[in-house]
Amino acid sequence: MDGTQIAISGVSLTDIQKSYGARVVLAGINMDLAQGELLCLLGPSGCGKTTLLRILAGFETPSAGKIVLNGTDVTRLPPNKRRMGMVFQAYSLFPNMTALQNVRFGPRVRGAGSTASQLAEAERLLGMVGLAAHAQKFPHQLSGGQQQRVALARALAVKPDILLLDEPLSALDAKVRTQLRSEIRRIQKETGITTVFVTHDQEEALSISDRVAVMNEGHVLQIAAPAAIYQEPANAFVARFIGAGGVLQGRTEGKAVRAGSVLLPANAAAILPLGTDVELFLRPEHVTLHVTDSAGAVRAEVTEQTFFGSLTRIKLGLHDVPQGEIWADVPSDRAGHFSPGAPVWASWQPESPRVLAR
Repeated sequence: MDGTQIAISGVSLTDIQKSYGARVVLAGINMDLAQGELLCLLGPSGCGKTTLLRILAGFETPSAGKIVLNGTDVTRLPPNKRRMGMVFQAYSLFPNMTALQNVRFGPRVRGAGSTASQLAEAERLLGMVGLAAHAQKFPHQLSGGQQQRVALARALAVKPDILLLDEPLSALDAKVRTQLRSEIRRIQKETGITTVFVTHDQEEALSISDRVAVMNEGHVLQIAAPAAIYQEPANAFVARFIGAGGVLQGRTEGKAVRAGSVLLPANAAAILPLGTDVELFLRPEHVTLHVTDSAGAVRAEVTEQTFFGSLTRIKLGLHDVPQGEIWADVPSDRAGHFSPGAPVWASWQPESPRVLAR
């Protein structure tokens, strides 16, 4: 899907390439983003997502390709000419300035408005991020989450056309991260600012974005709404990277996939020619476990349990299926029926598995 257009509120990225010597980091990215949309660039470390964000911001120059902002080619323009605000993983606040002074910094150096209007806007933005009572504190007096809120307010103070967020939550603990991503989404919707958010955390991407662009090895593999990315992965990498699930290899046989000596129900297999080598992807929430044999069920053995509060995720090895491992989610109060080593039977609705040609 490398040629697919993604788009960015008046911004168009055309065939963006980046190489460092012989190492290709970006292999021809084409993007657009709708006004007011939040797009997450999601992928493993080293996939090129941060490089793409830095090229968009102007901190890196592409080896080839063009960036157009509101009809103007900005490919060679410096960052301060692009009307983009950026929030980094490191908070990057000025340690000798208060929170209020940090937020006012951008408008002040640009000479935007009077001193009174700059201060009023900085106070308003600190209120928006929930830090009105901390305006006179210095960064060392604030928690990590509070410092990142100041950094967000400072990025918004320059009134950017595009807000760029480079893994802004990865240095925070889990609870603060969850709270702050909700705040970022609220503020983004409230302001209507077009936003690009880089993360390697799939839960973060799925929960916060309008669309997700999954990247790997310098390519964009799929761009879609979070539900579509999860339910209809375009290829094996996306299926494995997004969410937990079993991956089973076999060949199509009518409305099933034959893996070893076992027929695995899968309506989607019928779309492909008989005998096509495929991978079958099955999410844990689609699998039902039985303590006795059941019609259409596949024999398995419990190999592992992972407790997640109200749910327990159970790992299964499928009998007579080469490298056959799947997972099932069951209510934790029922998990005792499926202890490790116990024989069980697993079933699912035939329409549940995703089947992709290998």
